[in-house]
Amino acid sequence: MAALIAENFRFLSLFFKSKDVMIFNGLVALGTVGSEELFSVVAFHCPCSPAHNYIYGLAAIGVPALVLFLIGVIWNNHTWNVVAECHKRGTKNFSVAATFLLFGSIMGRAAVAPVTWSVISLLRGEAYICALSEFVKPTSLDKFPAEYGAEALARFPCKDIPANLTKFRDEVTRRLRYESQLFGWLLIGIVAVLVFLTKCLKHCCSPLSYRQGARRTAEIHSRVLAAKNVKHFFGFVALDKEEKELVQEFPVEGVQPSTQWNAITGVYIYRENKGFPLYSRLHKWAKGVEGNGPSPEGHEMLFLAS
Repeated sequence: MAALIAENFRFLSLFFKSKDVMIFNGLVALGTVGSEELFSVVAFHCPCSPAHNYIYGLAAIGVPALVLFLIGVIWNNHTWNVVAECHKRGTKNFSVAATFLLFGSIMGRAAVAPVTWSVISLLRGEAYICALSEFVKPTSLDKFPAEYGAEALARFPCKDIPANLTKFRDEVTRRLRYESQLFGWLLIGIVAVLVFLTKCLKHCCSPLSYRQGARRTAEIHSRVLAAKNVKHFFGFVALDKEEKELVQEFPVEGVQPSTQWNAITGVYIYRENKGFPLYSRLHKWAKGVEGNGPSPEGHEMLFLAS
């Protein structure tokens, strides 16, 4: 029983380590949601005054988002690696692809909190209603009293309004909340599309194949090789228990050239060679079969293997 529990715990630890970026982004998003809720309850108070509502409402959405973005950039180690690289060697070693990948990683992580803040603020609608209530045209409200103007509309986010304007306040609030939530959902959709396109561009621009970055064996190989390089540089390497076990269990003598990685990467159509199945590109490479076209003895089945 103890062995089973230990094995399950090890599996969970490996899983969370492999998903560390996703978990970190999720925790950042949850923390931002909680902060926004606390801000709305404690600190957000619409001034309900013409010319002040708009500035205050936009500031309530934009300023915290900007601060969160800057904090995300500052906390990212890649930011200071770029600064150090520019200080030491300038920008001569920066290719377009490398620059895109590096800055995309920095900006992508830093944008999690501000985007979450903006989305939650828009879905709640309070800041948007505060900012734009005074700009609602009185003529768009049926039977709105002519003696009231922008000053009365600016007080709609507050409750101290004349009784005869209550129904108009409800209508304006409902209309503006609809617009705010619509923009919130559009922002979510735009971000989702950008994340998808960024992931595609990342894999297109990266010299590493998807399998090199996604395979557990490739990850362990890179960690063991990194430990070996650090030891070569300093003369020793400080490792925890798990890393020591990896280094001892999996000695690394070299790395695979890109031609071998290219040979095992990509969509594969199931093939048979002289009656023997070839289940993947890696299987094909291991058996030493050359070429991608079907042989006279070969038989193909439309079976896509990842």
